[in-house]
Amino acid sequence: MVSRRRVLLGTLGVAGALVIGWSIVPPRQRISTARQMPLAPGQQSLNGWLKIGSDDRVTIMLAKSEMGQGVSTALAMLLAEELDADWSRVTTEMSPVDKIYNNIATVIDGLPFHPDDHGSLKTFVGWMTAKSMREIGLMVTGGSSSIKDLWGPMREAGASARAMLVAAAAAAWRVPAGEITVQAGVLRHAASGKQARFGELAAQAAVQEMPGSVTLKDPARFTLIGQPTKRRDTPAKSDGSARFGLDVLPPGLLYASIVMCPTVGGSVASFDPKAAAALPGVQQVMAVPGLRGGTGGIAVIADTPWHAMQAAKQVVVQWNPGPAAGLDSAALMQQLKTALAADDGFGYYRTGDAAQALKDAARTLTAEYSSPLLAHSTLEPQNCTVWLKDDAAMVWAPTQVPDIARAAAADALGLSADQVDLQVTLLGGGFGRRLEVDFIAQAATVARAVPGQPVQSFWSREQDMTHDFYRPPCVARYTAGFDAQGRLLAWQATSAGPSIVQQYLKRQWGLPGAGPDKTTAEGAFDNPYEWPNARVGHVIVETPVPVGFWRSVGHSHQAFFKESFIDEAAQAAAQDPVAFREALLQKHPRHLQVLRRAAALSGWGSTLPPAADGAKKMRGIALHQSFGSIVAQVAEVSVSPADKQIRVHRVVAVIDCGLAINPNIIRQQMDSGIVFGLTAALYGEITLAKGQVQQSNFHQQALLRFNECPVIETEIIQSAEPPEGVGEPGTPPIAPAVANALFALTGQRLRHLPLRLA
Repeated sequence: MVSRRRVLLGTLGVAGALVIGWSIVPPRQRISTARQMPLAPGQQSLNGWLKIGSDDRVTIMLAKSEMGQGVSTALAMLLAEELDADWSRVTTEMSPVDKIYNNIATVIDGLPFHPDDHGSLKTFVGWMTAKSMREIGLMVTGGSSSIKDLWGPMREAGASARAMLVAAAAAAWRVPAGEITVQAGVLRHAASGKQARFGELAAQAAVQEMPGSVTLKDPARFTLIGQPTKRRDTPAKSDGSARFGLDVLPPGLLYASIVMCPTVGGSVASFDPKAAAALPGVQQVMAVPGLRGGTGGIAVIADTPWHAMQAAKQVVVQWNPGPAAGLDSAALMQQLKTALAADDGFGYYRTGDAAQALKDAARTLTAEYSSPLLAHSTLEPQNCTVWLKDDAAMVWAPTQVPDIARAAAADALGLSADQVDLQVTLLGGGFGRRLEVDFIAQAATVARAVPGQPVQSFWSREQDMTHDFYRPPCVARYTAGFDAQGRLLAWQATSAGPSIVQQYLKRQWGLPGAGPDKTTAEGAFDNPYEWPNARVGHVIVETPVPVGFWRSVGHSHQAFFKESFIDEAAQAAAQDPVAFREALLQKHPRHLQVLRRAAALSGWGSTLPPAADGAKKMRGIALHQSFGSIVAQVAEVSVSPADKQIRVHRVVAVIDCGLAINPNIIRQQMDSGIVFGLTAALYGEITLAKGQVQQSNFHQQALLRFNECPVIETEIIQSAEPPEGVGEPGTPPIAPAVANALFALTGQRLRHLPLRLA
């Protein structure tokens, strides 16, 4: 008789062998889709990333959402380079939902490892994560990962298609493939004088066997990558033909104005629709639940947006305020401070013995910092159009997560995901807000009430700002220890705040929040400074306030804490802030180069002339690595003698983002990130009273105005390293650079955001 123990052990052995066997197999290909892509007349699909038409037009599939960051140009450049396409004949099209488009890089980057960790555990976990995300991952535009994620796959797709075109030409001309050259969409055979355009060979190429492997170009042969190429989306955005979410206008379109419970997370207790229903153009008044972490409310469906908005004002609603009722900002921040005082949190980084080194230090320095809730304030408020027809639906959405959005719509409509055709539009700003799908599930719920007719659900600016998934509030305590000569001996940093990832997992998939969340401490633990003794930790604090990913996520506030405190440490050590940082970066040459170049370009150490109003100007510096890129910024700041307002006159920025795919786009994103971060540093703050957000529009949550925008000068370090992120790394350093300049100017240490002088 075979014992149950032997059967169990045998089964585990087989399973273990299967897991080990699976683990050593490379991740599955990211070239071919599971289903044939839809083709227009005359088009041929050579793989899951491109189609070639008989008119020679090359259509490149865009698997990342375009929200102003320029991916519709930069990603197309990757494929077109290896294809040797005629750039003037290249266009893009949003890809369908398919596993080959899953974002692997952003998940790997989310693992809680230090950038300097090159150990076997990190390598193995990264390898297994890549394999898993290829099978069960998600299509995501976020984490400044678009280029990094597709740097390999899109180049391979271009090289593969090129090889198939060459094979087709070789077969047609009966010449060796090695004798055929390709340039600007034309294949040539010099000896015979034969040539053909892509469109003439596309049909024959489509039936060629896809190559098992391809050789990618040496960077020295790049003709498109690295060039300051103009963006492809600019003309359409300039002439109004670009299609954002609110531009979707299918025939017979109805409009739904949404009004949600003023208390975050609340719902409808009861409502009286009679007054609204009697108004012209109104089709229906209904309650909508809070789905996918959203807040419940009412929807008024009408013939026009105006009719819907006016009628929504007439609906009398009794609200159930929900779990956040009674919560205010002061209580929320006190909750974080209490947690910080009671716990040192999960340790994300340790080296040496920080606690003992602090005890042994000749003197110590301690400072506490804080940052508030922040709204995303996308210029296009949340919207989604849904058309339910029998047992299928069309959904048009400005989203950063197509497959999660499709699943949310399908659930709300009572359909399977395969019955929903999701079309991703241009995004009028994302910044992480459109990683959420509450507004998509809500729109699907509304459309289900009027089957057969398309409905565009839209939010007002006020609804958008008061029902966001906010950047988490955070408090932090930093302590440094010095020896008698002023040398840094110890660094200890602990912060406290909510976890985005734990909330996100719960609202999207119902998973319990548990374990560490890298986003809570990123920017604090994963920096390059060579502390002799250090510990960095974070305490996760639960709150009913919905928090979400905000441009640069944890880096946005942790960089402010860290770079402000290192300036304080430099002052305590009686050292220049640049020199103090240099001493801690001796094993990090790329960081040193960025820091020194920013200092040199800014004229660090020289006296600045006064501002136009006669005010004295001073400089502040910050260095920060995020999303793989290293950025240093120097801000020139004054305080107006007339109104005591902070003025930022000039920002010098230096970035090492690896190989620069398109220098124009990199500079644009640095400009964008700095303006975004400066807006938050000077004005950004969401406050709560009795569970209700107190800011409703830009008169209370200001954006940086043109006359307040500094001159921004960006230098890109030339590099042969693989490309890294550029959409977010410009944001984290600006707040500490300005704060450090203000200290040099006024002697005030501003440790709390937004920056306000006493």
